[in-house]
Amino acid sequence: MTITLPDYVRDDIQRNVSFALEEDIRSGDITAQLIDADSESTATIITRESAVMCGIPWANEVFRQLGEVQIEWHVEDGDRLAADTALCTLQGNTREILTGERTALNFLQTLMGTATTARSYADAVEGTTVTILDTRKTLPGLRAGQKYAVLCGGCQNHRVGLYDAFLIKENHVVACGGITAAIERARALTPEKKIIVEVETLEELEEAAKLKPDQIMLDNFSAQMLKEAASVTTESALEVSGNLTLDDAIQLPENREWFLSSGALTKHIKAIDLSLRLALQTFRK
Repeated sequence: MTITLPDYVRDDIQRNVSFALEEDIRSGDITAQLIDADSESTATIITRESAVMCGIPWANEVFRQLGEVQIEWHVEDGDRLAADTALCTLQGNTREILTGERTALNFLQTLMGTATTARSYADAVEGTTVTILDTRKTLPGLRAGQKYAVLCGGCQNHRVGLYDAFLIKENHVVACGGITAAIERARALTPEKKIIVEVETLEELEEAAKLKPDQIMLDNFSAQMLKEAASVTTESALEVSGNLTLDDAIQLPENREWFLSSGALTKHIKAIDLSLRLALQTFRK
């Protein structure tokens, strides 16, 4: 399975890894100094549990920054993996393999955990008119990575940050003097940017629909309100947010397309249990 790496993700990988290595190594890996400097080894990373693969570019960057370790991947990001699957084989300087081990595994276990959670959501709504979106409720510093992991898991991205789309929420509406005023200001300020507006009542939905924003977020709508919302004529995409479970999602009216945004994709995750096993040690001549 091939997942395209978005540009905003590619730009973050080097600095993600650089900071993580600095955080871990600081003045030097004193334990690695116990090993002969010219020792070379082969190692394998395996997953101890079923998971969705994600994080290959981050692991590659860890060992690229450290120097002399080559990686052969046996899987691709987005693949569904059974427990005990070998992800890759590493070959190179033993010190560098062991110095990079934890940083590489930290990226992999977190991003695979995110992708695996996303896959469970995508599977749950398969065959329905619902598309699952992520949110900005991500780990600080790892926004791009988790957004990429969501794609690997089969869900879709909401806006990436505060810069790439307007999300007019309750407080913005109050500060601007109303939904209509907020949408009109957004359109005048940066007309090429996507506009998403949050509404809390059917009356607000109808007001927003008249201005045709790209997306209308229905915040904490009851099942009955959602049923009524489905019959409102609007050219805007409808997004459901707040206190809905997957069971609720698959019961949404099927007479239209829905987006369901869920912070759980990136904040309610469980890291995947991975292991690096050193297999062979030789010495340069």
